[in-house]
Amino acid sequence: MNRALAPFLFVLVSFLSPIAGAADPAVPFDGGKSIWHDNFDRYDFVMDEQTLAITPFKAPEGERFGVRDPAKGQRRCIVIAPKTAAPGNPWSWQGCYWDHQPQAEVELLRRGFHIAYISANATLKPGKEWDAWYQFLTEKHGLSKKPAFIGMSRGGEYAYTWATNHPDQVACIYADNPGGNAEVLSKLGDLARNDVPLLHVCGSMDPILGRYSMVIEAIYQQLGGRISTMTKDGAAHHPHSLRDPTPIADFIEESVKAASPAVPDFAGEKFTRSAYYSIQNAYRDFPKDGAFITCRGPQFTECYDRIGFQLPGVKGAISVIIPKTAAAGKPWVYRAEFVSRDAVTDLALLAKGFHIVTGPVSYDDDNLSLQHWNAVYQYLTDHGFSKKPVMEGAGRSAGEAYAWAIENPEKVSCIYAENPVLRSTMSKKPLLENLAPLAKAGVPLLHVCGSLDPALDSTTRALEQKYKDLGGHITVIIKQGQAHYPLAPTDLAPVVDFIMAAQK
Repeated sequence: MNRALAPFLFVLVSFLSPIAGAADPAVPFDGGKSIWHDNFDRYDFVMDEQTLAITPFKAPEGERFGVRDPAKGQRRCIVIAPKTAAPGNPWSWQGCYWDHQPQAEVELLRRGFHIAYISANATLKPGKEWDAWYQFLTEKHGLSKKPAFIGMSRGGEYAYTWATNHPDQVACIYADNPGGNAEVLSKLGDLARNDVPLLHVCGSMDPILGRYSMVIEAIYQQLGGRISTMTKDGAAHHPHSLRDPTPIADFIEESVKAASPAVPDFAGEKFTRSAYYSIQNAYRDFPKDGAFITCRGPQFTECYDRIGFQLPGVKGAISVIIPKTAAAGKPWVYRAEFVSRDAVTDLALLAKGFHIVTGPVSYDDDNLSLQHWNAVYQYLTDHGFSKKPVMEGAGRSAGEAYAWAIENPEKVSCIYAENPVLRSTMSKKPLLENLAPLAKAGVPLLHVCGSLDPALDSTTRALEQKYKDLGGHITVIIKQGQAHYPLAPTDLAPVVDFIMAAQK
């Protein structure tokens, strides 16, 4: 080796090292030292509730791995150190029920996490003491600024209490049959805006399941937050956790390691980001727990970014759900209504690399603006989106898809409608009488309808005959015995095949 190059190569190798740029090593702890599960080092401290001073403390004889309630005016504090800290010095934080079903914490220790605890019970609630403990761990000892929370029962409530008051200082929350309160529920939006992922592990017969966990799940989903749930069939409030904690530890580790997603070029300077994912249940066998567990949410299915933004001069926001990898040609769906989590066709198209776009709907005008929808089309195609989107809609929203397509027949790959009603605020033209531009442009149509849908004859059957008379191609799939709902097709394959074929 050329000796003159040695210093340069050393710097280059250091720069390219996977741990380059990682947080500084954690500062060693000086608390009373003992051993915790699997020979991990345990450090005990005591905090004065008045001064918030934290001093080393020797755990009493007989306490073993557990912890007793503190003396009046004090809080017990514990840190368990891993053999080797993971990059960034991640850690999990628990309040209440220390050493109860600790298998997730033990697994995290093996993965390089520190584990921390501060006394908490029915009377010792999160407050300034928790803030002082956080400061002690992050500023004095160099642990990550964003801990992962683990909370069981009341501990789950307390995890949410601290997290909702410090939403930008939380990596994730794993709550096990959690409690809750009205203040926590009112502040969940702060966690969602900070993209804090949640995982609930609950028993299907837990008496507080419907009071807290399911309420948190419903609110968080609607706010665009990421929440996954594991519901143990036939279990009650106990036992907590999982015998095999791998899914819990995976969730926490992935949440801590997650990098900030890239900002798409079409989003502009001001945009909102939320999560879009299916909430379909999966019933899975967990032999080590001796139970089937119902799993749903982004930990068990693909999760996509939904970007909301506005354009100058366009009334109403635009939202775009982004596939993991855009398909060749950047195909997209253009529709008028909010995309719900049971929109199975859109979920299937996202998996195929389609973007899903909801066009602008004004707050102060009952009519959709053709001019504004044209502006959005132009903006997205200028950013590389396909020149021929799929027009999609259900019910009255299908009428808006038809209205735009009739005015822009050369810019449409196909139209897909679920139980459509052909009325539109975008156009004054009677849509059924103005199908000729679509037929002339060769736009294929697909309707999926229930045999009992009240608009089947007046809309789909009437349109089918008119379009065929004009020489157009239309396919109608009838779901026997179904009415307007459910909207989704029984068999997705023909719908996806139809839309994919129209992109060629």
